[in-house]
Amino acid sequence: MTKHKECLLYGQDVGRRLGGVFREAATLAQKFGDDRVFNTPIQEAFIIGSTVGMSAAGCKPIVEVQFADYIWPGLNQLFTEVSRSCYLSNGKWPVSCIIRVPIGAYGSGGPYHSSSVESVVANIRGVKIAYPSTGADLKGLLKAAYYDPNPVVIFEHKGLYWSKIKGTEDAKTIEPDENYIIPFGKGRIVQESDIESKHTTLSIITYGMGVYWAKNAAKQFPGRVEIIDLRTIHPIDEDLIFESVVRNNRCLVVTEEPVNNSFAQALAGRISSKCFRHLDAPVDVIGSENLPAIPLNSVLEFTMIPNAEKVAAMIAKVLAY
Repeated sequence: MTKHKECLLYGQDVGRRLGGVFREAATLAQKFGDDRVFNTPIQEAFIIGSTVGMSAAGCKPIVEVQFADYIWPGLNQLFTEVSRSCYLSNGKWPVSCIIRVPIGAYGSGGPYHSSSVESVVANIRGVKIAYPSTGADLKGLLKAAYYDPNPVVIFEHKGLYWSKIKGTEDAKTIEPDENYIIPFGKGRIVQESDIESKHTTLSIITYGMGVYWAKNAAKQFPGRVEIIDLRTIHPIDEDLIFESVVRNNRCLVVTEEPVNNSFAQALAGRISSKCFRHLDAPVDVIGSENLPAIPLNSVLEFTMIPNAEKVAAMIAKVLAY
């Protein structure tokens, strides 16, 4: 915002009084002024839809939808206007914006503050999607999104803010310098398997909180689990995924969404199709229980969503084929 005067940040409670419900914008209004960092009404259709006009006027809006559950009123604008403007105008009116969305279940947020919605957004053509798992990746992807002419949705798992959940300490990273930019469609290898050993190995393909469920589960299987962090859902790093699966001959996709009809299930199908000749077992998927909402009760919440123990059980199943 210091370098780019056209940059604006607005959304619910991101202004001077609160600085974001997760305090990520705590000092920005004081530093850059209320004309560049400001609150909006609780009106997601306006928050998302206004980026079309802001972009046309030469601004670069970074907007926040306070929770993923709140994005539904803005989907019409995201689908009908934001994602299609460049295509329908033959490139004359591209919408360049960043839509930040805290996402995921943590701390008894209940059915209106805990949902995962990436599969719905992934079906909107014309929008790029990031889902980082570390602070450094969030910065690198945010900067890449800023310089990208396309509209970008960035999902930020609220349980990873300040590594509030045990086992996610690695989400805290040393802040990279201002030139640290991660290209979209470039995943990372979180840990490699030991394919030289006599044991069977597998690849886990995941993102967001799934990275930490996978890392903690993999401790029970030393050298036998390779973990790929997608970083971005669209575009996706197919080369890295397929190379890993071909190396390890088995694959497990980990998501926080319920599995049926999900992005993760579609990805598993793509892996099965492209890597079929190299697979020694079916590509499996683990996610939340197939329920319509995240329960408010903490025990029920924990029971519904994945965790390291559930992922470990699924790893054992896939390795045993």
